[in-house]
This record gives sequence, C-alpha cells and structure tokens, in this order.
Amino acid sequence: MKAKTMRYEGRIYRPPSEADSLIVQATVGCSWNHCTYCDMYREKDFRVREVEEVVEEIRAVAAGSGSGGVTKVFVADGDAVVMEVEDWEIILKACRESFPKLKRVSAYVTAMNLLKKHPRQLRRLREAGLSLLYIGPETGDEETFKQIAKGAGFSEHAEAAERARTAGLKLSAIFLLGAGGTERSKQHAEGSAKLITEMDPAFLSLLTLTVVPGTPIHKQEQRGRFTLPSVLGMLAEMRTIVDLARPTNAVFRTNHASNYLPIRGNLPRDRKPILAALEAALNGNVELRPEWARGL
Repeated sequence: MKAKTMRYEGRIYRPPSEADSLIVQATVGCSWNHCTYCDMYREKDFRVREVEEVVEEIRAVAAGSGSGGVTKVFVADGDAVVMEVEDWEIILKACRESFPKLKRVSAYVTAMNLLKKHPRQLRRLREAGLSLLYIGPETGDEETFKQIAKGAGFSEHAEAAERARTAGLKLSAIFLLGAGGTERSKQHAEGSAKLITEMDPAFLSLLTLTVVPGTPIHKQEQRGRFTLPSVLGMLAEMRTIVDLARPTNAVFRTNHASNYLPIRGNLPRDRKPILAALEAALNGNVELRPEWARGL
C-alpha cells in the first residue's frame, strides 16, 4: 500500500505476504550489503532515517488517507532491526496510535543484527508491537554461507532464531534454491533442511536463485567459478529440503515469483502431497512457470 505522503528512497522490496501492507521505510539500504547474489540495495548507502521524519509520515498517512484500511505494516529496508530499540518503540507507538485496526508489524532482519540485540531488548520490541521477522539464511551449508558472503553461518542463525522465539517473535525463514551451485547442491539442500529443523520457523519460504548481471555471483559465473543448477536440479533440492526438514508447524510457501513451481502447504502436515507434487514435476507431469513469467 502506497500513500502520497509516504516518501520512499530508491527501489522498495517486501515479501509476497506483505503485498497489502503499508511500507514504512525506516532505514535506507542494508547494513551488511555484501551477499554475492543480491542487488536489491547495492545502489544505496545505508543509513537510519530520522525517527521524527518517519513518525511524521506515518501520521500523515493516517490523516491523509484514513487509518481504517491499514491492518499490516512492513518496516523497510533490508534489516530495520538494526535500529536502536528506543527508535523502534517510538515508531511502533506511532503505528499503534495511527492505525487502530493494526494487527501486525514486520521487518526483514539479519542474524547478525538479531544477535546484537539483548534478549530483554527483543522482548521490548515484541511488547511494543513488532511481531514477525523475515530472516534469510538462504542455506544451511557452511561452505555455501562463505561463498555467498552471508556474514553469519549455521550456528548464528540457529541462535538468532532461538532468541527471537524466546522473545515471542515469529520467524519467517527464507532459503534460496541453487545457492550452492552445482558443486554444493546436495550439501546445500541437506544443510538447509537441518537448519530449518534447528530454527523451527513459523513460516518457511523457498526462493529460486536468479543470477543478476553486475552482482558478484554473476562475475563468478562468467569466470566459470559458479554454475547454477538446472531447473530440475533446483526442484530436486526442494524435494530434499521438504523430505528432510522437521519444523514443528511451519506454513510452507514457494509462491515467490522466482520459483518454477508454486506450492502452498504446511510442514509436516502436507509433506506427502508436497513431495508427490515435486515428483510429478520432476517427471515432467506438471507444467512449470515459464521463464518469461518469473521475476525477482
């Protein structure tokens, strides 16, 4: 949801499930911004916006377009949890006061920034109204973590997830099919399944790697140092992840525009029908999303 009074800097990204959310840009860019596959924030110099400016925009949206329609707020950009807790509390208070029907406030987060917050600070964020965090380990394979320059590995993501859950924050975990290339495809899929089990997210999404021109991974590809798995190879990774991951109760989605096979379900409840759908796709009995229909 965009409002005339909300000012955005550069391209704005949000998860598919935030399509009808008001996007509040509290930070510009990504404080890490080194992941080899990502070009989302490369043109931005990271900074935290002045909290007074953000609050002014929130209140202007409520005054200018009415507050009744806003039930969800997504706080951008790449990892807004990097903000000081005090600034978060001011922004969350403004959201509560401006949007009486508000049900959810969410944001992207990195494991690094989550771990920089003391458990007490995370509880304060939850008590102030932050309820859902989108975190993208992308893999569970230590070698792939290094290759994609994620900045944190298996243990850091597992610990970050534990801290979030303890604070009452729900996690939506994002993993990236193809991230290990052909060389680490098996290890990437198996490691991802293991990390999903450890993190035990409430929501689980699989995306498909698109090699974007100009990114470090594209340069690696041009030099012959990275080869993206075939479509069937990435579907096989998905099959491995679904087969081996053991979350307690995760809403499972592959509805992102990057994916060749959109699936909706729940793990573990729908494991068998999801695996059956994947087998059918691998055997050529399911029509996949064409290249022209895919996107970032």
